[in-house]
Amino acid sequence: MDASSHSPPPHLIKRPLLNNQIKTDTVRLIDDAENQIGIVPLGEALQMARERNLDLIQITEKVDPPVCKLMDYGKYLYWLQKKEKAASGGKKGGEMKGIRLTFNISPHDMETRAKLAEKFLKEGNRVRIEMVLRGREKALANFATGKIKQFLEILGKMTPIKVERELKREMKGFSMLISKSTNN
Repeated sequence: MDASSHSPPPHLIKRPLLNNQIKTDTVRLIDDAENQIGIVPLGEALQMARERNLDLIQITEKVDPPVCKLMDYGKYLYWLQKKEKAASGGKKGGEMKGIRLTFNISPHDMETRAKLAEKFLKEGNRVRIEMVLRGREKALANFATGKIKQFLEILGKMTPIKVERELKREMKGFSMLISKSTNN
């Protein structure tokens, strides 16, 4: 599971100062209806929070006096998580997926893998195509590259593709990187 697509657990979010943790004489107060009350002494702000059964939460300490809001702390943490998730995109895609071809792959299996690669590309993922060569297969590199080109032709008929990294010889065989082409 991709960690970037989920919001961090509540215990990892930087927790704001709350009620008696706030150490300042005056605060710029915003009430629970989003109205700016103005600059008030900390004691008065805490009293208002108690009267309304809410918490006094320090929103930012970057200004003097710090901005504080009357709000339920649980709702505030939930709002922070939603904001964090929206900032991270909240979208799936852009991951690296892999398709492994074998030296003696049948035409039907090649079509099946091409359909899977097409699905990955339509989700916005990049696809790493690799062909692992074993033993004597390593001596028949031309045959292996021919199989990969044949796979790319099948895939190219299904969806437009863009080669991000050309076919490259590696220790165990060949690999290349493709993504969905933006110009149809």
